Amino acid sequence: MDTVKTKEHAGMIDAALATWPEISAALKARSIPILPFGAHEQHGAHLPLQTDSIMATELARRVATAVDGMLLPTLAYGETSNNAGFPGTLSLSFDTVVAIALDLGRALADQGAPGFVIINGDFGNQAPLKLAAKRMTLGQGVPVLPTLVVDYPGFGELAAQLASTQPAGPGFYHADEVETSIVLAVRPETVQMERAEPAYPTFPNTYPSLFTPLHEISPTGVFGDPRPATAETGEKLLDGLTLRAAALVREFLKGL
Repeated sequence: MDTVKTKEHAGMIDAALATWPEISAALKARSIPILPFGAHEQHGAHLPLQTDSIMATELARRVATAVDGMLLPTLAYGETSNNAGFPGTLSLSFDTVVAIALDLGRALADQGAPGFVIINGDFGNQAPLKLAAKRMTLGQGVPVLPTLVVDYPGFGELAAQLASTQPAGPGFYHADEVETSIVLAVRPETVQMERAEPAYPTFPNTYPSLFTPLHEISPTGVFGDPRPATAETGEKLLDGLTLRAAALVREFLKGL
């Protein structure tokens, strides 16, 4: 199957499987590069360490399909120092996340990309990615490359509509029904539902103003109740996220 996007033959291109001539043709056709930026962190005893990367990859794939974009290979590590107390979690520093985004953006700008979209899958990545996006968009020390960071738009609203359980804290969704449902929809073989247990820990009054390791709040790493999770709920959540994220990317593309 021809994976190259051209004006005559539009379609998503998977950069991980493409050749350099295919990438060259896609960039000449102004295909927008889309990078899933995940993390490698604990998600309780029932979800894999790559949960955030699995979710970001699937959303990025769907958005790339919707806008005829260029899906880049997933960055499977992120700034997740708040989960460092759990074995298996591997965190990048704030500055490393910024540097990785800038390095990839610089390479894309040099190759003529019209812009750059990052689908972020982890809370810890938000601040460093937004800083990197600002620097790329303004050309601060790097070639100018308009960059959009997408942070699961409408996530809380969708969760309130579709999940049967309450979050452990306002806007706090981690190893709960919502995340578990999405992974069940995408990679069900990685979920161990027989090990799923609820946890509604008490957050300290200083959270999140004061950095607090999450293992001190929830020893199991779970925040919420994952037991009612279903693949059907996960698919509905992904559909809603895709609609919102794709609309945001289309607005971004109008300005390029």
